[in-house]
This record gives sequence, C-alpha cells and structure tokens, in this order.
Amino acid sequence: MDRVFPPSSSEQRPPRRLNFFRVSRQIILGIVMFAIGFGLRSLILRSENTIQLLSPLTSLHVEQQRENPYEKYRFSALRDLQLTPQAITLHEILDSSTTHTSYLTSWTVPNLETGQHQKVSAQINIPQGEGPFPVIIMLRGYADREIYSTGLGTRNAAAAFASNGYITIAPDFLGYGQSDSESTDTLIARFSRPITVLQLLANLQNLSLKLDATGSSAATTDLTLSPTEATALFDTTDIGIWAHSNGGQIALSILEITSRTIPTTLWAPVSKPFPYSVLYFTDELPDNGAYLRQQIAYFEYELGNDPEEFSILHEPARILAPMQIHQGDADDAVPLEWSEELLSTLEEATVAAELYSYPGTDHNMVPNWETAVQRDLQFFRQHLQ
Repeated sequence: MDRVFPPSSSEQRPPRRLNFFRVSRQIILGIVMFAIGFGLRSLILRSENTIQLLSPLTSLHVEQQRENPYEKYRFSALRDLQLTPQAITLHEILDSSTTHTSYLTSWTVPNLETGQHQKVSAQINIPQGEGPFPVIIMLRGYADREIYSTGLGTRNAAAAFASNGYITIAPDFLGYGQSDSESTDTLIARFSRPITVLQLLANLQNLSLKLDATGSSAATTDLTLSPTEATALFDTTDIGIWAHSNGGQIALSILEITSRTIPTTLWAPVSKPFPYSVLYFTDELPDNGAYLRQQIAYFEYELGNDPEEFSILHEPARILAPMQIHQGDADDAVPLEWSEELLSTLEEATVAAELYSYPGTDHNMVPNWETAVQRDLQFFRQHLQ
C-alpha cells in the first residue's frame, strides 16, 4: 500500500467523495493483481523446476526451462556430430596363432555429458601376411559385466574372419573390459554406444596407431609390429560390420545415422524400435524393469522427447548398405518374426537385404554357427574385395 503523507498547508484538501473513488480504484486494482498473481503462482508451482525472483514489493515464481540431457543423442544430432580422428593405441598381445594376432587396444570417445574424452578398450585381430586387409567392425550383444572380458561375444567369429584375411575390431564399449565407466543414466549409457562406433569410423578415415606409452614392457617388447608396419596392413577403404543381438541395434543405428554403404551382417538382431526394444527384455531385470520404465516415462512424458528421434527404422530410407540377416527359429531371446519384419521394412526402403532362417537354431546360431560364418565370408568377399 502507498504511504500517505498529510497535506501541507499550501495544498487544498480534495472533497471526501474524490478520496473515496481513488481508494476504491486502488482496492479494485489490488484485488485484480492479487487474483492474477495467485493464479499465476498456482500454475507455475505445478512445475518442479522453478526459480524465485524477488522485488521490493513481492516475490514471484517464474518457470525455468527444464534441461533435456538427451536431446544431443537424437539421431539427427549424432549425424551432425563433428568427431576428430583419435589414435588407436596398441597395448599388448592377447593371443597369437599361425593365422592372426590379437591385440588389446583402445581409443578415446567424446562424453557428451561432460565434454571430456573417455577410453574405450577393444580387441583387434590382425592377420598374418602382407596385407592390406579389409576391416570388419564387430559389435557384440548383451554381456554380463561381472564375467565380461575383452572380446567376449565376438571372439570366435572374429577369429574366423581374421583367419580368412580380415582385420577385426571389437569394441568393449564404456563400462566393460578396460574401458572407462559408462554414464550412470541408463538411457544415456544406451544412447552413447553408437558414438563409440562413429568415433572408430572417424579414426579409420585417418588411421594412426601408436604403442602404449605407460612404459610397460608388454607394450614395447611383446608387440610384433611397429605402428607404422601395422597401419600399412589396414585397408580402410573396405570396411564391413558384423553384429549380434543388441549389437544389431547399434549397427542399424550407425547405418541410419551415417547413410554409409558399409556391408553389414546381422545375427539375431534386436531390430525393434526404441523403447520397445528395451522394454521387451525388462522381465529379465531384478526389479522386472520398474526403474527402466520410470526412466522412459520421464524421458518421454516429462521432458517431451519423441522416441522415434532416438530410434532405428524411423527413417529406413537412410539405410543404404547391403545387408545379410541370420536368425534361428529356436531363438528364445529374439523372435524370428522380428527379423522377418526387419527384412520387409528394408525391402520397402529398397535396401539390398537377405534373410537366412535356421530350423532348430538358438540365439548364438548353434548348431548352424559354421554355416552362418561361411555365408558371412561369402558376403564380405562379394562386397569388400
């Protein structure tokens, strides 16, 4: 309320009727402002994220725009992500045979949450011989972190390809092997995995190999190739992808994000769009997926994200790579119908794709593992050499 001062002797006191009208206007105006302010306050308090602005007269709550930590992981955003090639470090020999040598390696990937880089470990198999050799990126499916070791889920297929003249690179992904930790946000951890492969593709465009600089004797004496010699063995103009299970989801993401014509073979791929692709498996989680469902609800309904913008097959016409799919009809993890529907979607988008189904065959292509590998080798020979 305005402070009222007594009139000076030189002022003429107005009639009482005019004073009444002025006070009435002030009261009415005050009531209106109070009603507006109260209604605005009630509306704004519905949001959890508010800031308080103070004025000499009163305090108002004004809504602060809620941060969306996921928007930078949209496929369209990853498509525009500028990645600087990073050196691939050779740490030590994991195994050696008459056909190839396996190395523990790593490179760094950007963390879009912190702006820093993190280490991702991997297994590289390099064939014996002069080369240069085409490169196959190996993408594994789900693995139990407690028993995981570098190469798990890709080791056998990678050895078969390396024995036939292909360099194979199998990333562990963040949180696995000797990699740095993944995000504590379940969805960001998932959305970040394609970045590991996108960074690897950028590395291969301008390949630089180096030895482990920690001073370990294993890094300097056990390696049979110098970085220069090893680099000369990579034919980085010929790159393929092999992926199993959830690795198939990552592979399809890469193909849709980049539109690169990378020949790709998929074994029992998880090919349903997000979030169904993760909700389908929630009964395997200790809490039956309660936490994950809560996270997805927050992601979609609280923050207003459109799941299609983070999902495969939203724009299948962007997939240009030739593809081969293998699926067992006795798979208890990925239904045969998923791969049949994937083939139909790809064919409608005019993708050159073919599906092989195997009677009585499980999620790991047993007992037709060798047949699937031989078909993959034929496919890669056709498209990479």
